[in-house]
Amino acid sequence: MPLYSFSTAKASFLPPSTTPHGLCSLLLSLSAARDLPRGQQLHALLLKSGHAPSASPWSPLFLLSTHLITFYSRCSLPLLSRRAFLDLPSPSPASWSALISSLSQNQLPDLALKSFRSMLTVGIPPCDRTIPPAAKSIAFLCLPTPAASLHGLAFKSSLAPYDVYAASSLLDMYAKCGLLPDAHRLFEEIPHRNVVSWSALIYGYAQFPGLENEAINLFRDALSVGEPEGGGANDFTLSCIIRVCGTATLLELGSQVHAHSFKTAYDSSPFVGSSLVSLYSKCGLVDSAYQIFEEMPDRNLGAWNAAIMASAQHGHTSLAFKRFREMQMQSPHPPNFITFLSMLTACSHAGLVEDGRRYFALMADYGIEPASEHYATMVDILGRAGKLKEAVATIETMPIAPTESVWGALLTGCRLHGDMETAAYAADKVFDLGCEGSGAHMLLANAYAMAGRYAEAAQARKAMRDRGVRKETGLSWLELNDGTVHTFVSGDHSHPRRDEIYGILEEVGEKMEAMGYVADTRWVGRDVDGEEKRRSIVYHSERLAIGLGLLAVAAPRPIRVMKNLRVCGDCHNAIKYLTKCTGRIVILRDNHRFHHFEKGFCSCGDYW
Repeated sequence: MPLYSFSTAKASFLPPSTTPHGLCSLLLSLSAARDLPRGQQLHALLLKSGHAPSASPWSPLFLLSTHLITFYSRCSLPLLSRRAFLDLPSPSPASWSALISSLSQNQLPDLALKSFRSMLTVGIPPCDRTIPPAAKSIAFLCLPTPAASLHGLAFKSSLAPYDVYAASSLLDMYAKCGLLPDAHRLFEEIPHRNVVSWSALIYGYAQFPGLENEAINLFRDALSVGEPEGGGANDFTLSCIIRVCGTATLLELGSQVHAHSFKTAYDSSPFVGSSLVSLYSKCGLVDSAYQIFEEMPDRNLGAWNAAIMASAQHGHTSLAFKRFREMQMQSPHPPNFITFLSMLTACSHAGLVEDGRRYFALMADYGIEPASEHYATMVDILGRAGKLKEAVATIETMPIAPTESVWGALLTGCRLHGDMETAAYAADKVFDLGCEGSGAHMLLANAYAMAGRYAEAAQARKAMRDRGVRKETGLSWLELNDGTVHTFVSGDHSHPRRDEIYGILEEVGEKMEAMGYVADTRWVGRDVDGEEKRRSIVYHSERLAIGLGLLAVAAPRPIRVMKNLRVCGDCHNAIKYLTKCTGRIVILRDNHRFHHFEKGFCSCGDYW
């Protein structure tokens, strides 16, 4: 009788040729295939025949029970793993290890740690198979005190720093808990590091803004050490560093890492692929991002989300909708929190109110509760479309407390449509939250200034100063072909080529005015004379960066400029004229979206 014909087996019958080793091999095969129905049939047969659970840890059939725990873990059924464990009269260390791993890997960190403590209570010491899942659970819950306790336990058991697997898991735990000094100290203590050790520390630095250079330097060190000494990079390492390059818009370095991943064949990894999609999108080369996505042999959820977000950020709304439909039909991964946020962003950038409402409602079909980010984007959709009353009603009926971003979205809509009363109401709500950022203050001040109410704008700025809040400095930066990044502020005279930059902008400015460009001084927040208004606006940071691009970036390469604040209306209009009179392409990323300027037009359709 074939062993796969479980449904026809008699309760007391197993084929005479079946040995414990054969049963273990069969169960391992079913586990690897995640074949739940046949695995459960085999489990039932083992129970009915008395082969499981084994009463003695020394029985040759005892290993079957441990394999059952692993089988249910791989089928994403950790509670059934726990049930199989509880059936054991005398769990072995391997059984405890399988249980703790099952709970940790299936997002049940509390139960995993509880089981780990129970194992210690019954007198079984930790080992290199129980420390890693315990560390993963602590990292998931971000518990600094238990992290130090686990490290101490591993040290007493001689597992840290000498066992590289246990030590690397502890290092990863410290990094994910934000304890970078502890992570780095442990890294230095590990005598024989491996690629996991390097990757964990690189990830730790990569996840914190402002520490990008440290992550990049560690990555270079890992490559210089090489595989024999435990360095090198795997797909996780490459994915981390590519994400760093994307966040910092370091295209040249990101391209070099892409080349390295191609040479090492890691470019086929879905983790690397999804990071590359995000890198090229964030650096303005969205066509390259699309090409990488199309060529990916295996797309994970991150890849689908990266492609949809790229389409949303670059204003390719129809393509975002198409990707979403393809994901529903082709991907085994259902849309998640990020997917719907991307779809709502696409609707926001195109002013599609009805589609926004539809995707917002569709979240319930996938069991996803809208978070503050989804509500903020929905309020942005309504507010920018002029539906301010509906936006306020949406906020007032939120099941969770509105955040600064939610009220900020309403403020943006009020500024666009000149509703000062609602703007003041929204600003008061932000101030009540005790937020320390300057965003709401400046939105309110700019809203008053756009309406010509300069006295109220001045009062809003004074209120900001009285609260001790400093205005965020507007920055724009440009990366040249040699990888150097040049940063500018408004009216900047510190650049070595400042005379050339101002000269080319004056020259191009004359051509723009001949074509009909007139500076829109409404975007100046203060009531000053006309000439001062004009001077204060024509040398905004993004224009200075573009001026350097005209000098240093050879045509037909686009001039790619990044900005930390939203581009003002006058600069947006001026850049359209600039591309029309120079024939150059300018790609500008502000803190809201991408703008592709070419031949006097912008991809946003002047809706941003």
